[in-house]
This record gives sequence, C-alpha cells and structure tokens, in this order.
Amino acid sequence: MTDLQRTGRLSPRAAVGLTDADRELLLRLLALRTTGPLETGGGEPVELWEAQHAYAEAAGRLGFRVVHHAPAGPDALTGADVPRAVAKAAEDRPGFLDCQPNMVLRLGPELPRAATVMFNVHLDTVAGGGPVSFSGSRFYGRGSIDAKGPAVGLLAGLRGALAASPALGTEVGVLIQLVSGEEGGAMGVFGTKPLVEQGYVGRLNVFCEPTGLRVLSRATASMTARLRVDGRDGIDDEPGAGHNATVLLGYLAQHLAAELPPYAVDGQVCVAGLHTGSMHNKVYGTGQLLINLSYGSKDTGRKLEAALDDVLRTGVERFRERFADSPTFATTARDAARVTHLDWLKRRLPALYADDAWVRELLLDRAGLAPWPAELPAFTCDAIWLAGVPGTSTVVFGPGDLGANQAHAEGEFADLADLDRYARHIGRLLTSFARNRLDQGN
Repeated sequence: MTDLQRTGRLSPRAAVGLTDADRELLLRLLALRTTGPLETGGGEPVELWEAQHAYAEAAGRLGFRVVHHAPAGPDALTGADVPRAVAKAAEDRPGFLDCQPNMVLRLGPELPRAATVMFNVHLDTVAGGGPVSFSGSRFYGRGSIDAKGPAVGLLAGLRGALAASPALGTEVGVLIQLVSGEEGGAMGVFGTKPLVEQGYVGRLNVFCEPTGLRVLSRATASMTARLRVDGRDGIDDEPGAGHNATVLLGYLAQHLAAELPPYAVDGQVCVAGLHTGSMHNKVYGTGQLLINLSYGSKDTGRKLEAALDDVLRTGVERFRERFADSPTFATTARDAARVTHLDWLKRRLPALYADDAWVRELLLDRAGLAPWPAELPAFTCDAIWLAGVPGTSTVVFGPGDLGANQAHAEGEFADLADLDRYARHIGRLLTSFARNRLDQGN
C-alpha cells in the first residue's frame, strides 16, 4: 500500500526536490532567450520553440507526451478583448505569432475533465534580468521565479507524486500548458486563452505563479485607458498662444490619482506614461497619459470604466475653472474639453473570482496547503481565462514572491529551497486530487 492509499498525502521521503538534472534543465531554460517581441520591439531571437522542446524532453522521461505544439492562429487576435498593442504588433511584424508557440503535454490517455488536473506555466519573460548563474542555493536570471523556476519545480513535484500514486496517468490525467504571450501586456490572448477554448483544461487548474506557496483563487484583470490632448503647439515667448498639454495632463494626472482609487474596490489604479515632449523652449500642444485599472470582478470593471468617464469630466471642468483667468493658460482652459480625448487600449477582459468549497476541502483541508490571506489583493495572470468555464476550479499557486524575488527587475532570483518546497507541495496537491478521485470512484 502506498502513502497515498493510506493517508492521501506523500511522505517526505517520497516527495523529492530538484535533482541535478532538474537544476541543469532550469539553467538551460534561463539561458534561452524567451523574451517576446512585445517586450523587445522585435528583431531579437525568440527561443520559445527550443525552450518548450527542452521541457518536453524532460517531461517525456516522466511519461508525458506532446499533444499540441503550435502558435495560435490569426483568429486569436480578432476579438474585442485583444489589447490594441497586440493586434498592432501582429499587423506590423511578420512572424509575430510564429515565434511564440504554445505546447500542451499530457500524462496518460485523454480522460474526462472531472478526472484531470491542468498546470499552466508561461516560459516567456520580460526583458532584462542580468546574467544567468547558480550559486549552489540560488538561481539568478530572467524567469528564475517568473516562471521557469516554478516550471521545473512542477516537474520535480510530478516525479514525487508519480512514485506514490499509480493512479496518476491511468485513472487521473495530468495536462501541462506551456504558453507564450503571458508577458508584455499580451494578457494570454494568443497563449492560454486559445488552449482553454480548445478544451485543454481539467477539473482543477493550477497556474504556476509566485504566491509564496499559498493557494489563491482569484486573479484580477486590467484595462488600460489612454488620455490624449490634441491641441496646438506654442513657443516659449508666447506660451499662452498654444494649448499646454503638459499642464493640462499634469493636472488631470493628479486629479485622477486622487479621485479614482476609491472606485477600484478590488483592484488598483496606476497613473503612468505621461508624455508631451523633451524640450524646454516649447509649449507642447499634444501628449498622452496612460491609466491602468485592475479589477477583481466583471461588475467592478464595468463600474470602474464608467467612473473614469465621470472623474475625467469633473477634472476637465475643474481645470477650466482653475485657469480660466490665467493669461498663460486661458486658451488651454477654454478648449480643454474639446482637445481632451479618452480611448481604450485594453478593456473588458474577464476576472477570476471563486469562493470554492471544493478547492478549500481538497487543497487546504486534505492537502494541508496554506490559503492566500483574504486581506491581500490578488494580481493579474492568465488564470482569468478560466473564469466561468463549466466544471472547473482554478487556483494560482507557486513558490516565491513577485516583489521579494525581483520578478520583472534586475537581479531576479529563485532559491533552490523554495523550489524544493514547491515540488513537495505539488506532490501533496496531486495525491490529494488522486485520492479524491479514487474515493469518488468507490
């Protein structure tokens, strides 16, 4: 009788951590250039095909086989939820999708959704990150924590679970999605989304993102608004003759930063990207300001979208009142409503929110995993595409912390001890699911 059959959990002896081969695989993945063209602007090699092949070779030694390996088709970029920057990049850059494939690995035969666990890992990264190295206890390099390190930790956990549970790959199926298009603002529209639409999902779906080994059942979505001023330039000798986009956008940036956050009840407001020009002796009549708004539910997203319109309208009116009598800014004040325009670069994506009793019983009670603290905000990841998919439960679960491990910053790292712990936790998660499935079969 195995540990799984006796207790539903792996023993510490059964749940091994990373092997020497795992460490070599991670260093190889870190060395491959998998930064997507949305991050680099194009023109640089993208080695996602190579990275996915390397991972598939390692997974093949555990019994996984490739059931899908291809980029998304052009139809993936035609929906209303496709960010404008993604659609434009695909239009401007030949081969944009071709260099960003997705892979699906399967263990065992195709089984019903109710008997399947799916793991999602993205191998694309943001740019930068510093040199790749391993100190003996810590991996450095872009993707070490987000999310190549978790991807390798997942394999180590699967190895331990397979040693304990003969049901895995026979009575319980396992899928691994290896996706592109998670970073760079792509929001998974040509990675995770098409794979979900093709049915590569399970009863339990685990997105391997850093959560400090805590089970998170929420994922925010985000929308990006662009505030533009399209006015008339002026010269420094007659600054009142033109429309001063710098002063107008600067005023509106402060107004939005003060007035909009109370509407983001389950998300965040980020006011950023203010640009008019770089010279000191010119009045710039054009410019733009970007506002990124995250939200935890579709209802909040709709309300936040409407609130931005109202808050902006109020801000423009206050600017007009504040500067109406100013010789330097009276023209800008008078025409502020006419020259100020709002458009959306990204909006109306789904958000994941689940208070799932089945997940709590399976992962917290039976597997003994820790919950994400209720008072902490969620973050945005590709798990949003599982929102509302029938017969599924979805969690975000991974090692490390996005901030503490310097994801998206120079010096990104992952500690070997954290990846080893993640492997053990993955073993507990899988064996708990398998035990639950066996109990249902009885």
